[in-house]
Amino acid sequence: MNKHTQREEIRRRIKKLTPEYCSKSDESICRLILDLTEYRHASCIFCYISVNREINTRPIIENAWNLGKRVAVPRCISKGIMKLFEIHTWQDLETGRYQIPEPKTYCTPVSPSEIDFAIVPCLSCDRRKNRLGHGGGFYDRYLSDAAFPVAAVCREKLLLETICCESHDQSVDMVITEADIY
Repeated sequence: MNKHTQREEIRRRIKKLTPEYCSKSDESICRLILDLTEYRHASCIFCYISVNREINTRPIIENAWNLGKRVAVPRCISKGIMKLFEIHTWQDLETGRYQIPEPKTYCTPVSPSEIDFAIVPCLSCDRRKNRLGHGGGFYDRYLSDAAFPVAAVCREKLLLETICCESHDQSVDMVITEADIY
């Protein structure tokens, strides 16, 4: 199996997930993240803005704001390149490339050295902490020099036994599903 085949397989699985399962798994994953030492001790988190059937990150971001944490979210700058910007409210977002909410241009840039903990999306992961992304390479490039702990969030039903990896692929420090932390 190659990455292309794995992505097709996961996209088929995603279509079969019920809204009830997605909602329950979102809540469980969120609860696990909020209990993590890495999250609790972080003063600045990097978190993606969820879209479509991705794991809902809005409760995590709102919790971070309520605790006085800084929240940095990505903006696509050019092909395969993203930078992080701090947001303080949902009004700091606008529809960006790929129809993903991104920080508006007035938002303050956040350097990688300011990040204490990151929550990143995936199509799938394996239990060895390998991540299968959407194929744009944005996260692999950004995380290549990461000095902060990185958690990928994935529904248990979307885990694969083994992710096809290439030399540029970045593994994560932990994979969080509704069932466990790997």
